[in-house]
Amino acid sequence: MLTTLIIGLLIPFLGTVLGSSFVFLMKDQMSVKLQKSLLGFASGVMVAASVWSLLIPAIEMETGKGTWAVFPSVIGFLMGMGFLLLVDELTPHLHIGTDKPEGIKSHISRTAMLALAVTIHNLPEGMAVGIVFAGAQSDISNISLAGAIAVSLGIAIQNIPEGAIISLPMKVEGNSKWKSFAIGSLSGAVEPIGAVAIIMLSSVLIPILPYMLAFAAGAMFYVVIEELIPEASSTPHSNHGTIFFAFGFVLMMVLDVVMNSNNAI
Repeated sequence: MLTTLIIGLLIPFLGTVLGSSFVFLMKDQMSVKLQKSLLGFASGVMVAASVWSLLIPAIEMETGKGTWAVFPSVIGFLMGMGFLLLVDELTPHLHIGTDKPEGIKSHISRTAMLALAVTIHNLPEGMAVGIVFAGAQSDISNISLAGAIAVSLGIAIQNIPEGAIISLPMKVEGNSKWKSFAIGSLSGAVEPIGAVAIIMLSSVLIPILPYMLAFAAGAMFYVVIEELIPEASSTPHSNHGTIFFAFGFVLMMVLDVVMNSNNAI
């Protein structure tokens, strides 16, 4: 169980590392069409993971409470959205492809602000992984270990294109390939760190697990709505983002259902 847990927590980070390694394989920055497609794909995976692996289990845990069954999910979801909104407003960061920093004013470097933008993006993913593994270890949820692994694999899959989207612009900014690779890879380090922190607090969080599952879903939705979908839909080729959103959603949905079904047999 411990080995499976460690592997499950590290899989998303390895996806980011793999994607960041594309900086050694591609000479130039990826095309707009490809970038829009990958952003749409990542959005689809995150939305499906939020619904199938976080919100539905949160509601199912409250089965038998009638109309109040949805209450923890509503509160947790809104708190997750609010938390990421607060982090986004307070943290100085710069999104790839823009020149206007967001958050409080700071004198840190452009590269550091780009890295902080990605860290904000990856934070809810790490929380989601930690929460589903905490749920799989508890006796009060219907989250299986296979279901937790499915979430980890799904996030790892969408981290591959994200790693490439991060590291390649870093190289265009004037950084060396190795520095771009390192920054892209380290941007995903917040995921296992966040997941481990959640696991360590599991004794406190388990009693409010439905709220925490919905909280992670809300945080992930914030990233999708605030960053990924606008970036995938702006400028020409937005239809590619839409098409790949569908592919990402279906892939994560199938991954979750199939792994949970196999675990139940």
